[in-house]
Amino acid sequence: MIDLPQQLIRLGAQAGSKADAITQVAALLSAAGKVAPDYVQGMHAREEQANTYLGLGIAIPHGTPETRGLIHETGLAVLQVPQGVAWGEGGETVRLVVGIAAASDEHLDILRRLTRVLADEKLVEKLSTTADPADIQEALTGERPADAAPAARDLPYSAQVTLPNPLGMHARPATGLANLVRSRGGRVRLRRDSGESADATRLMEVLALGLTRGTPLTVSADNPDTLSAVTDAIRAGLGDDLSAPVDHPAPRREPEWVPQTVGATVEGVAAADGLVVGVTRQHAPRPLEVRDEPGDPAQDAARLDDALAAAHAELDILIEEVGARFGADKGAIFRAHQELLADDGTVQDAVGRVLDGHGVAWAYQSATGERIAQLQKLDDPTLAARAADLGDVQRRVLRHLLGLQEPEVHPGGPVILLAPDLTPSDTARLGPGTLLGFVTAQGGPTSHTAIIARGLGLPAVVAAGSGVLEVPDGTPAILDGVAGRLYLNPSEADVQSARERQGVLEREREAARAARFEPGATRDGTRIEVAANINRAADALPALEAGAEGVGLMRTEFLFLERDSVPDEDEQEREYRAMARALEGRPLIIRTLDIGGDKEVPYLGLAREDNSFLGLRGIRLCFERPDLFLPQLRAVARVARDHPNVHLMFPMVSTLEDFRRARAIFEDVRRELGAPEVPLGVMIEVPSAALIAGALAAEVDFFSVGTNDLTQYTLAMDRLHPQLAHQTDAMHPAVLQLIHLTVQAAERHGKWVGVCGGAAGDEVGALMLAGLGVRELSVSTPQIAGVKAALRGRTLSDLQALARQALTQSSAGAVRALVRPQEPQEAGA
Repeated sequence: MIDLPQQLIRLGAQAGSKADAITQVAALLSAAGKVAPDYVQGMHAREEQANTYLGLGIAIPHGTPETRGLIHETGLAVLQVPQGVAWGEGGETVRLVVGIAAASDEHLDILRRLTRVLADEKLVEKLSTTADPADIQEALTGERPADAAPAARDLPYSAQVTLPNPLGMHARPATGLANLVRSRGGRVRLRRDSGESADATRLMEVLALGLTRGTPLTVSADNPDTLSAVTDAIRAGLGDDLSAPVDHPAPRREPEWVPQTVGATVEGVAAADGLVVGVTRQHAPRPLEVRDEPGDPAQDAARLDDALAAAHAELDILIEEVGARFGADKGAIFRAHQELLADDGTVQDAVGRVLDGHGVAWAYQSATGERIAQLQKLDDPTLAARAADLGDVQRRVLRHLLGLQEPEVHPGGPVILLAPDLTPSDTARLGPGTLLGFVTAQGGPTSHTAIIARGLGLPAVVAAGSGVLEVPDGTPAILDGVAGRLYLNPSEADVQSARERQGVLEREREAARAARFEPGATRDGTRIEVAANINRAADALPALEAGAEGVGLMRTEFLFLERDSVPDEDEQEREYRAMARALEGRPLIIRTLDIGGDKEVPYLGLAREDNSFLGLRGIRLCFERPDLFLPQLRAVARVARDHPNVHLMFPMVSTLEDFRRARAIFEDVRRELGAPEVPLGVMIEVPSAALIAGALAAEVDFFSVGTNDLTQYTLAMDRLHPQLAHQTDAMHPAVLQLIHLTVQAAERHGKWVGVCGGAAGDEVGALMLAGLGVRELSVSTPQIAGVKAALRGRTLSDLQALARQALTQSSAGAVRALVRPQEPQEAGA
């Protein structure tokens, strides 16, 4: 009987052609010492003489009689290709490639077993998709290994987790996971419910699982301490900020400027804002010519080590440069590239191909190419976009192996660059001195290339289609990154109009920054306070420097999220006191702990909820956990004794009883500590709170509308859902109606309404909200100057008329279309 060890079975493979599949199965036989490397030539020659397709998606490639002398020992190897590979001229598709090296007639028993397998279509389907090599061993040898289990084998200790990351398990959290496991010296596996699994230290295996937000996972480890550490880290996001807005481009907007006469318009996806005029230049990187030129295996393996080390050193420099120019988060993109570079599975695969008799550059290109193809096939666009990162790493290493210098992105400048795609490395080397903007045929707005473009301040359009690659160099063009359009051969009048529009935009930016310390107000003087949303005391001074008139939302959960234990009362007091002191009397609205939903804190031991957004979150959790709520309230009260600018706000209030209960608890604490009365407000973020705003307004001191949550609860759309997120627009008339009800109720009782959700920082949103009667807008720090400038461009009566129209519209798009750009003289007023 022929033995079939697991190392001669490769599951979940991909093959670009029949020849590729035969080469791969021959490599398995060669690596196991069954055949000489040249035996593959005999297998290809046999296939030219006769089709080895057996039936039902099974083929049995083997060598010619002339190559029998290259067989060291009769052997069998199986390559499973679940997606299939074309085989023969009859349209056959093969999913099981059974490579045979038979020095005698020992293989006949295998052929008899294969014949029986062919009679069982269900068994063939199982073998073509199984994640367990023991299934194939049993079918072809008649024996199942004693240590094999029918399911994917977990390690001894396991636990269930749900991935919370808004962008899924992309490269950076996967890197953090790998580093954590290595630091603990244990073994950890991740397994999906469908059976696919990955070694947690192998970045490419983890990325290939295609884990999106909400994916349930089984995490298994070889010891309980490692399991606990890893599951806690996954629930905490592995370094991803689960509360901060994701760095996505702004929603597609109607163009504020449109040319009148152009030769053609290329439309793509807006990736970075801006308007530029220039000429085009194509950037088609020359493909690296990689030949399979075998050398001495030991020397080639050393060459690969040297190339990987050189690439790692280059990335060290790039991390430092990009971090200095655009911030540490952008630099972290290339730290993830280092992890891709060091992926054990990829390196071992490449070395294995070298030992099989292939050239080192070909081996590395082949090993990484398979993984790039795997990523490109993932359904989630953000995870699929990581294929570009691995392609970037691949080219960097291949240049070292081939002795090539890093190429210039383009000679000369500044131009509008047109390209099939740009790598993150290419984009990081660009700048306003060499480039006006770029358009790519491929790519997506969540790619690392697009993220870096936004950091550079360069207008960018992606996914414009292959037609953009046919535009001749030197074509006059106008690129509008806001609209996602490239206008070709515009008229002289359009060029002049675009340049005038550029001047207006630049003057607006300069004027907004120069006037950032002026009070927020409409053109006729109606005060609309513009405050900042911040997480830590250290964020207060930068917010004031940007023009903030106070803090409209301090997210206290960050004191809990960024650590592995509960902050005590003294620690919280120090943080709140530092912020109150930094604001020098300006308002400080502290929101009590808002944990749950998309924000998990592993060490709190909260039970997992299937519908976490509808479960114990915000004030509901605080009621259940007085051990968390009371120390926070005591810390706030202690600070309020010395700082009258402190306000307190309760999140996720859905009933009047919620507010009364929270107020009663705080009042007990306040009186106990001898603190003065503190203005108390509630978040309006669920429809029920808006609908009973009249009853609430009689008892609260202020309202703050959380438009992100209010929108998702009103439209019943998860605002982080990859297919629905773009529809969760707070400008939907249903959401505006609820805000309108809230403002009316507040006005009847002499109370004020603020908005601390994302709509406040959207200039269209800010105008609509002010028109509805909102009198405080709390936004992220970079948005402060722009929001103030937008308010100064309109009178209150203009905004009220806009709001009345908005309430009668049928969609968010129709609402946004109501806001027209101001004339240049008004914008500068």
